[in-house]
Amino acid sequence: QVQLVESGGGLVQPGGSLRLSCSASGLELYYYSIGWFRQAPGRERERIACIEGADRGANYLDSVKGRFTISRDNTKNTVFLQINSLRPEDTANYYCAAGPGFGTQTCQEYDYWGQGTQVTVSS
Repeated sequence: QVQLVESGGGLVQPGGSLRLSCSASGLELYYYSIGWFRQAPGRERERIACIEGADRGANYLDSVKGRFTISRDNTKNTVFLQINSLRPEDTANYYCAAGPGFGTQTCQEYDYWGQGTQVTVSS
């Protein structure tokens, strides 16, 4: 059974940092593209970052470039999202998803989803 579990969210002051983790069981993440998404109440879900299979590359939503970094630790079968210089508008439920690691669908289609971890940015 495939399971993705996010962790690392919490309450942080503006300007602070968090590192979110996406750990997998039943799936070797190295061969999958992993996307990080977020959704705030009343807003549409948006994909904020994606790392391709075999770490061939990564891409980011324009509004988070330079503040967010996606990375992978293959020994831990975990993908991270480092988020810096947090702003109140970053408040959302953040979750990860896994999809085809290669080909035209990489970072486009996702087959497995986690439940999310809440990030709240407030003073």
